Amino acid sequence: MLFSEVLGLPHIKNHLTTTADRGRIPHAQLFTGNHGSGILPMAIAYAQYILCENSGGENISGIQSCNSRFKKLAHPDLHFAFPVATTDTIKKHPVSGNFMDSWREFIHENPYGSLFDWYLKLGIDNKQGQLGVDEAQEIVKSLSLKSYEGGYKVMLIWMADKMNTACSNKLLKLIEEPPDKTLFILIAEDEEQIIQTIRSRCQILRFPPLAETVIAQELEKNKKIDALSAKKIAIQANGNFAQALHILKNDSGDEQFEIWFISWVRSAFKAKGNKAAIHDLIDWSAEIAGIGRETQKSFLAYCLDFFRQALMFNYNAKDLVYLQPKSATFKMEKFAPFIHGANILAITSEIQDAMYHIERNGNAKIILTDLSIKLTRLLHQKAA
Repeated sequence: MLFSEVLGLPHIKNHLTTTADRGRIPHAQLFTGNHGSGILPMAIAYAQYILCENSGGENISGIQSCNSRFKKLAHPDLHFAFPVATTDTIKKHPVSGNFMDSWREFIHENPYGSLFDWYLKLGIDNKQGQLGVDEAQEIVKSLSLKSYEGGYKVMLIWMADKMNTACSNKLLKLIEEPPDKTLFILIAEDEEQIIQTIRSRCQILRFPPLAETVIAQELEKNKKIDALSAKKIAIQANGNFAQALHILKNDSGDEQFEIWFISWVRSAFKAKGNKAAIHDLIDWSAEIAGIGRETQKSFLAYCLDFFRQALMFNYNAKDLVYLQPKSATFKMEKFAPFIHGANILAITSEIQDAMYHIERNGNAKIILTDLSIKLTRLLHQKAA
């Protein structure tokens, strides 16, 4: 992958290529940020730069046979690990090696894709993937072999924040004292979920959201849409190119999320002193509990975003409001006054707690019902 194919972030590209040119490559690095900012394609381009002995800031001047292999992500010294789960064909002990064909397709189709996009690709969106101890054993085994071309070996661990404790502990010693010319690149959206002993051994590189102009220019150039539409999508994408593509294709899932959200807050408004509306909230909770856990988490993340957007609208920061409800019967200007400084922190905390408990396989119906009843109280709280 060429660095020129990775959107924006010139300072990060320059940092990575300059340190590589000078031979100052940390053996363990942690790339953190949102998937839509381009962490994965940047990591692949960086791995190619090192393995193929490229120079001058681009992946074209080194070993041509090596650069050719990277077009198919088939270099023998490039290893991947990523969250997986059991499927209809892999009944037990799933590891990344079982899904490499799907993984390569996923990267070629959407290198900016999210973890949820990956689960959809595998058909496991109703499960929660992880990097377990079986994966750690495969990583140790892969890196114990000699380099195919006599140079570096690169282990790229995507969504390293999904490593469970057993996996993390097994890899700790290897990350601390890897074999000669072995490079670990860990990619994570939530670095706090990685155990401190591993984080402390990594050089951390944080990726900011992409600039609106970068996203808009890419949409104009390669997606052939007009400048005004590209700018509008770039604003809505909020620095996330993957979200921009979903908006463009109209497959982000936000339409369904909006329907669920509006139904939820309307029932919560009515529920104060209204027993019938309480039943509506319970029915709503049962409906959401019936979908996959990853979809539940994505929906709650959407709810968080909606409440924050309403807060900014309420405090006249309308230039920062990119979320526009499509429903003709739901108006942001009528909803926003109910979201203010006296309740936004509590609403955010309750939703984050719900996401935490769902992540850990709590009973979704109970979690969502509890969240809904709390929301009823919080929405009626008066501004200070």
